[in-house]
Amino acid sequence: MIKYGMPTLIEFDTIEENAALAAELGLDFIELNMNLPQYQPAAIDVDRFMKLHEKYGLFYSIHLDENLDPCDFNDYVSDGYLRTAGDTIALAKQLGVGILNMHLSKGVYFTLPDKKIFLFEKYKDVYMKKMIAFREMCEREIADSDIKICVENCSGYQPFHKDAIDELLKSKVFALTWDIGHDHCTGGEDGQFILERRDRLAHMHIHDAINSNGIKHDHLALGTGELDIGKYLQIAEERGCTSLLETKTSDALRKSVGYIKR
Repeated sequence: MIKYGMPTLIEFDTIEENAALAAELGLDFIELNMNLPQYQPAAIDVDRFMKLHEKYGLFYSIHLDENLDPCDFNDYVSDGYLRTAGDTIALAKQLGVGILNMHLSKGVYFTLPDKKIFLFEKYKDVYMKKMIAFREMCEREIADSDIKICVENCSGYQPFHKDAIDELLKSKVFALTWDIGHDHCTGGEDGQFILERRDRLAHMHIHDAINSNGIKHDHLALGTGELDIGKYLQIAEERGCTSLLETKTSDALRKSVGYIKR
């Protein structure tokens, strides 16, 4: 059976407001968004969060800071992101979190008259060296804990992203997140890449999307876009993926849960 969750919504200021809604809708978990100040590792009262876990019967996942870039060429910057990831892994252990979700940064690019040059691609040897250092740090910090860091597709993988993912997947602590709405809006190439590695797919972001007639729109309530949601849920069930209903408002979340129940 698929475990469904919700993101921490911007309309709610407290974790208990999110937990109450999740419990009301019969969801299984809440994703803590590390971009918000109240969900920084130093700001979280672990005892309180665990009491809410017991009160509402929910578990937590974590979305790492979207700015996380352990491959920044400036060592002071990349060291800060490594420390952020390490602190988040330590928090995950305290909260019993099994899934950490992360994006891969595109980094800086130069725009020429006929193309973009991504610095991570041009200086890929430096990029990959830092990515391997990130992987090794995560392995040390996670150790024998049952934690997976799942790499999510966003606005289309660049070639250096694909190489980085395959390097990360050499470790058992890394896995994949398939965001089906993002994938639809970028033409489905990321999904093909992920399905070629489906044995490492552990987490999914489920939301509807539109990509037609020049309109691209994702994070829609289920049933209001173009996706064959049932097809993706079947994959989630086959792989045992935790599945985040990634809408941005409580109203859209309610509609998505209703769609699933129907």
